[in-house]
Amino acid sequence: MTGLTHLDEDGAARMVDVSAKAVTAREAVAAGRITMAADAAQAIAAGLIKKGDVLAVARVAGIMAAKRTAELIPLCHPIPLSAVTIDFALHDDGVTVTATARTAGQTGVEMEALTAATAALLTVYDMAKALDKGMIIGDVRLLAKRGGKSGDWTAPEHAGR
Repeated sequence: MTGLTHLDEDGAARMVDVSAKAVTAREAVAAGRITMAADAAQAIAAGLIKKGDVLAVARVAGIMAAKRTAELIPLCHPIPLSAVTIDFALHDDGVTVTATARTAGQTGVEMEALTAATAALLTVYDMAKALDKGMIIGDVRLLAKRGGKSGDWTAPEHAGR
């Protein structure tokens, strides 16, 4: 089983040994979207959700989730995060979440950014579900990563941004 870093020579799962890798500055940006009824999106934008400030709580949830990624994703290395930011774009029919994670370490922060974006989206759902139980979470993906042995990468449709 060659080429799969999370499998050993016998095909058993393993955590990749990064001890020989150089410590470098690394960053990853991930995003996702939650689509909902217009009245739910308006209530979030106006701060009228009875449970409280949806975006503030979702921001904290995303940051907390990034810090716990290694506990949630098997074989993921626990890494010291130097920064996690969660940004929101409000739309007439939902919210886009963008999460950025940074570290100086031996492995990347893509999983932390993806976990942060997903947890923030789930929190938006949880806080607004009284208004729309049919919300749809989707389009969660890595937009860009910087640093490390494999270098920089940007999703093709985001190049030049």
